[in-house]
Amino acid sequence: MKPMMKKFACVLCFTLAVIMAFMPCSALSADKEMVVGSKNFTEQRILSYIMINLLEKHGFKTEDKTGLGGTLVARKALENGQIDIYMEYTGTGLITILKEKNIITDPQECYDFVKKADLEKNGLVWLPKLIFNNTYCLMMRKDDAEKKGIKNLTDLAKYVEAHPEDIVFGTNEEFYARPDGYKPLQKKYGFKFKRSNIKKMTPGLLYKALTEKQLNVAMGFATDGRIKGFNFVVLEDDQKFFPVYNPAPVVKKETAEKYPELEKIFQPLTEKLDTAAMTELNYQVDGEHKDVKKVAEEWLKSAGLL
Repeated sequence: MKPMMKKFACVLCFTLAVIMAFMPCSALSADKEMVVGSKNFTEQRILSYIMINLLEKHGFKTEDKTGLGGTLVARKALENGQIDIYMEYTGTGLITILKEKNIITDPQECYDFVKKADLEKNGLVWLPKLIFNNTYCLMMRKDDAEKKGIKNLTDLAKYVEAHPEDIVFGTNEEFYARPDGYKPLQKKYGFKFKRSNIKKMTPGLLYKALTEKQLNVAMGFATDGRIKGFNFVVLEDDQKFFPVYNPAPVVKKETAEKYPELEKIFQPLTEKLDTAAMTELNYQVDGEHKDVKKVAEEWLKSAGLL
C-alpha cells in the first residue's frame, strides 16, 4: 500500500471508530431483536416489562407479546418461536413441564435440576433465577380464619372433616388439575371439599369472591399484592407440600448462543427483586391500579438498574 493510501486508510478507520463510539446503542444493534412474552397474570406482566426495559437499555429492539395465557400456552409460544423469552418458575418447570414426581424444595437444587434437564431434553436455557418465591398458597379472610381457629393447612383439614358443609373452596382450572395442585394437596393433608363446594374461576375473580364471602378458602400466589390489599391471611403450609417457585428468564439454546450477553443483562435482578419487593409491585398494580409498565420502570430506576 502506498504511503498516501495507507495514511488515508488510517484516517478513515479512526473516523469510523469515532462515529461508532458516539452512535446510539440502538442504532449499533439494530439486528438485536427479542420478542418478549408472558403468562396472563399481573406478576408475569411486570416481569416481562422489567425484561423489556433491560433489553432495550442494552440495545435490543423488543416486541411485546405479553399476556399470552397459562403455562402451556406461553411455553408452546417459546418452543414454536412465536416469542424469544419469557419468565418461568422453577417449580412449574420441575413438575408441569418436566413432569418430575419428586418434589425439590431447596431453591438452588431445584433450579440446577431444571436448568440441566430442560437443556438436555428440550434445548431450552434457564438464565439466572430470581430469589423471590411465588409458590402456591391457600388464603382466607382474616376474620373468618380467626373465627374458625384455622392458622395452617392441618387446621383447615381438621375443620373440613368436622364441618364439611361450612367451607366453600375457590380455585382456577390450572391449580385444580396440576400435579402439585388441589388433588395431591388434599391427599397430603387428608381433607376433601364437597364437590358442590368447589368453585372454579379465574384468579382475578377468586380474590373478589373471597372478599364478598362467596368463598371461605381460595388458592392464591404467595407474592400476590391483593393478599395485603384485602387483608387476607395465608395458611401456613406446615407439612411442606408446595414446591419452590423462583422465576427465571427462559430462552432457546440458539438464542442464548446468539446473545451470550443475556446472562449479564439479567444477573442484577437475581438479588434485588426479593419476595417483599415483588409483592409490593403486584400490590401497586392490583391494589392501587397503577399502570403495569410504569410500575416496572419505576422499580428498575429505584433499584439503580435503569
